[in-house]
Amino acid sequence: MKWRPVLLSPLLFIFLVSISTGFHGLVLSHTIPEEHDHQHSNKMRLELIHRHSPQLIGKLVHEASNNNNNMPKSQQERILELVLRDTTRHRMISHKRGQYGPNSRRKNWELNTSIEMPMHSGADYGAGEYFVQVRVGRPAQQFMLVADTGSDLTWVYCTRNTHKRGHRNHRRVFHADRSSSFETIPCLSNMCKVQLADLFSLTTCPTPITPCAYDFSYVDGSAALGVFANDTVTVDLTNDRKMMLDNVLVGCTESTQGDAFKGADGVLGLGYSKFSFATKAAEKFGGKFSYCLVDHLSPMNISNYLIFGCTKNEHSLLGNVRYTKLLLNVMPSFYAVKVMGISIGDVMLRIPFEVWNANVGGGTILDSGTSLTILAEPAYKPVMNALGISLSQYKRLSSDIKPFEYCFNSTGFDQSLVPRLVFHFADGARFEPQVKSYVIDVAPQTKCLGFLSVRWPGTSIIGNIMQQNHLWEFDLVRSVVGFAPSSCT
Repeated sequence: MKWRPVLLSPLLFIFLVSISTGFHGLVLSHTIPEEHDHQHSNKMRLELIHRHSPQLIGKLVHEASNNNNNMPKSQQERILELVLRDTTRHRMISHKRGQYGPNSRRKNWELNTSIEMPMHSGADYGAGEYFVQVRVGRPAQQFMLVADTGSDLTWVYCTRNTHKRGHRNHRRVFHADRSSSFETIPCLSNMCKVQLADLFSLTTCPTPITPCAYDFSYVDGSAALGVFANDTVTVDLTNDRKMMLDNVLVGCTESTQGDAFKGADGVLGLGYSKFSFATKAAEKFGGKFSYCLVDHLSPMNISNYLIFGCTKNEHSLLGNVRYTKLLLNVMPSFYAVKVMGISIGDVMLRIPFEVWNANVGGGTILDSGTSLTILAEPAYKPVMNALGISLSQYKRLSSDIKPFEYCFNSTGFDQSLVPRLVFHFADGARFEPQVKSYVIDVAPQTKCLGFLSVRWPGTSIIGNIMQQNHLWEFDLVRSVVGFAPSSCT
């Protein structure tokens, strides 16, 4: 997530995993308890923690009680919370696009081993992103981080002085002074002044050894302040061993304001940039990472994994993998794709081609940190009109649930009668989400068309609900993304 003094750039993911890393590159130190065998452990895995997971529930309920806030209880409250967060996030993305042009960061990749991580969703408790557990420091301290494909920086709530009271509302805080591998970046260093400028390092440098500081702010007034450091991150391998990644760039966030970070111990940066965790970890595991997002209404204890490395046989695929080009340098940090059009019921909608052209203010990104799918107005209106006609047999609610434009009484709803929506990508690839990903449950006996509109010109976003029940594999060597229907089990 890139940050500016006025706003955060960007989720939480998602995909997964919106802790940015990468100072001096990731070093594969060693596995635990013994030396790593490349032949038997070719993946890194992080679990994608579902929102109903006991450890996530405990974390969020604890924080809510400390803040004396009521967590959203009803499904409608949860959805409206997602809408508010999505709206703020889109404003951040729009701001970021206006500030930065293409910046090629391509480099040679080394084919090596891989890793895998579990992801959880916090939608029931006011946080729409997916979460992963990550261990930082020596000895390792465990945290629940938002997995965000739009974030560059990985950071955790942190204190450099155990005796100071801080972060009282957070059960898990990284105690930097207890980690033997924690080392701050000096503010006078070239790393701070030049290489970390894109992550909004501050120019203030009272002494040569003062730590390099950052100050990130959201457009909603939330902010995160801290210092950059190198430390060790411990990850799980697919052979049940663990691996230490040394010299990982981690933000030590010592102060926050606002609600933007509710429910998380920090952010795992999965955006495309030189300093993101995704880019650096993928370097060591063949240049690939993938995720498969479970249904946000899935039952308790269902989770899946963010995988770095080959995904063969990792997911139950329900169809062939299709590939389309990733436009990695068109919208820095984000995973942009070339959309050619949208069809509903095999009828291509009349949408101006400029809507999909990033060079004239349009374009589309895949974003795990945005929950709903957001369409620029010239695309939004044709989609809503076509789907609205197909749902006319159901009683439309006289007062729609704002900001949803079209909601209806879902008693007797038969999704097989809804025409299928298809995103047509370049190279002939077709993405056909399940009906439940765009005709969404908002309240008992109430469904709505799950799209939000933004004014033109504007960026369209395929959010994590639309991405559900599909495997998404990001190949950063070939600059392509592959996707296929999957049960994500």
